Amino acid sequence: MTDFPLIVLGVVFVAIAVRRVGRVRIAIWQSMAGGALAVLASGDIAPSAALRAIDPDVMAFLFGMFVVGEALLASGYLYVVAWRVLRRARSTDALVLVLLFAFGAASALLMNDTLAVVGTPLVLLLARLHAIDRRVLLLALAFAVTIGSVMSPIGNPQNLLIAVRGGFETPFVTFAAALGVPTIVNLLLAYAVLRVVYRREFHRHTLVHEPVAIQDAALARVARIALGCVMALIAVKVALIGTPWEAQLRLSYIALAGALPVLLLSPRRRELVRALDWRTLVFFAAMFVLMAGVWESGAVAHGLPELVSLPPSMPLVLAAGLLASQIVSNVPLVALYLPLLVDAGADTHTLLGLAAGSTIAGNLLVLGAASNVIIIQRAERDGAGIGFLEFARAGVPLALLNVLVYWLWLR
Repeated sequence: MTDFPLIVLGVVFVAIAVRRVGRVRIAIWQSMAGGALAVLASGDIAPSAALRAIDPDVMAFLFGMFVVGEALLASGYLYVVAWRVLRRARSTDALVLVLLFAFGAASALLMNDTLAVVGTPLVLLLARLHAIDRRVLLLALAFAVTIGSVMSPIGNPQNLLIAVRGGFETPFVTFAAALGVPTIVNLLLAYAVLRVVYRREFHRHTLVHEPVAIQDAALARVARIALGCVMALIAVKVALIGTPWEAQLRLSYIALAGALPVLLLSPRRRELVRALDWRTLVFFAAMFVLMAGVWESGAVAHGLPELVSLPPSMPLVLAAGLLASQIVSNVPLVALYLPLLVDAGADTHTLLGLAAGSTIAGNLLVLGAASNVIIIQRAERDGAGIGFLEFARAGVPLALLNVLVYWLWLR
């Protein structure tokens, strides 16, 4: 067992938190890529193992959704839909509340990472149009897609794993009944925390939402087809939950199916592909390599037996999901931990505690959820990122409140 990969991971965390060495600014993707190269150079992970560690489903899902998101953005169709939803929000308070609940509800059906892709350019535009601090709206988006996804078995990948492998007969009913009310409470808490942390940014002047028009009618038609494909296939996946065919319809296939109309039918496909957020794709590939290096070092695996040897209980699993997801990432953690909990006879409430803890981990720190990274990386392309400590200033108290709410409701 070697500690070098863990040391590298610690350095990456510090680099992401500081984001600057002297006069040189270091982007999140550069920090993670540097960490991956370090464990490769040290021999802690072989090049072949590094390639195997990169999850093709995740990469394909992100690529496909980036294509759909770019089409929605470039055509102007995204802004037209947003205007229809947000035009009645006449104050900063109302706008933040609408964003929290609209994106929270949507993430329960379209998955949080999907909403992170399409939502970031929208909230940046709203921040510019209404002179609102972009940090408030970016954090509202990040918290909304994290919290909202808790209450649905398809809100995020880890919930889907729990719903399928946990043996839930009616997963949508089970998740909504157990986690719906506390999720609504936590969305309200997200508003309250933002209101306190950024109280000076909630100005009193009336917001005026000017009507917007489609910028490229032909591309908008293709974008609507792409979005319709994604939503229709997600509906099919929902209908197939609990059947042998559900696993065959992977999220990556859904995202790629949505991207196909854009790539095949739009004359602007080359422009759209060039505009994709390739830096975020590099970040995720590098993250898989670094995390695999940490795992293969044995440092994390050495501590797991002590954790899993404890009798499964909802508070323990809730806390483990929150904290361990900061190191291992929530989807791999659930994939490792869930079979052990099922074998130990964990009840439904305990498994729902794992879903809540591993998901709400995204509110604690930037690296707690893939959706956070997508939002921040996309925002940095426009020179509007959020620092590690800035995220934690609102995220840490909110995550602790969120966990408390889920614990009180589930116990």
